[in-house]
This record gives sequence, C-alpha cells and structure tokens, in this order.
Amino acid sequence: MNRAQLLHRLDTAWQDFIASYAGLPAVRLFEPSVVGDWSVKDIVAHVTTWEDEALTHLPLVLAGGAPPRYAVKYGGLDAFNALMWERKRGLSLDDALRQQDETHRQLIDYLQGVPEEQFTRETRFRRRLRLDTYSHYPLHAAMIRAWRERPS
Repeated sequence: MNRAQLLHRLDTAWQDFIASYAGLPAVRLFEPSVVGDWSVKDIVAHVTTWEDEALTHLPLVLAGGAPPRYAVKYGGLDAFNALMWERKRGLSLDDALRQQDETHRQLIDYLQGVPEEQFTRETRFRRRLRLDTYSHYPLHAAMIRAWRERPS
C-alpha cells in the first residue's frame, strides 16, 4: 500500500459513512437511540472526536512517542467516549457538521505531508490512523443504516 491507496481506502470509507445518513431530514439527525442514547448528530460528533484524536496523536507517534493510554487517563475508551459525548451533546447540527468537515479536511491535509514510508508498511502510525479513521467509519455507518431500517 502507498499513500494514494491508503487515502483512497480512507475516502471510500468516509464517503460510505456520509452516505449512511445522507438525505435524512435534519430533525431525524437528532433522534436518540441510533446506538444507545446517541443520535446521528452524536455519532457525527463522535467520529469527529476520533479524527481529532488522530490529528493530536499521529504527530507524536510519527516522532517516536507514545500517546497517553485511555485506560489510565480516562478510565478506558468507553469513559473517554462518554466524556466527549457529554461535552459535545449540546452542539447544534450546523456546528457538528462544520466541525466534521473542518477536522476531516485537516486530517487529509496532514496526511499529505507524512513520509511515504508510513503508508507502505504496517507501522504504529498506520495502525493508529486505521483505528481512528477508516476502520472506525464503517462501524458507525452500519449502526446508522441498521437504525434507518428499523420500523419507526
């Protein structure tokens, strides 16, 4: 795999995530119970949080450092996700979508400047990128699609 192939994989998963809620009226994006108490808007904010985490920690990984462990810093991934949900649940739809677009654009811009060797083999960098992005998006796209198929 090279940068272009990885960016294609990331973009394909990203477009599928966006398509999972495309066409829904804005009011439906606030309906709870897509997964747990989360709405589509909450999932959008959640995915944005993890792209932001990638932007925060990928440079550290690239420099040979280690990001803080979520289990130590927050009490685990579930606790981190709950904390971020609490912080972002008051976002308007416009703000959640704007943050999503800005963060995703920043991530793609950042990846354009990363040395090619980070994409051509399995590295700590590529593993972190995969977990925070292109293997994460499909999980939530599937949740949204399953919710859309449930009877109202």
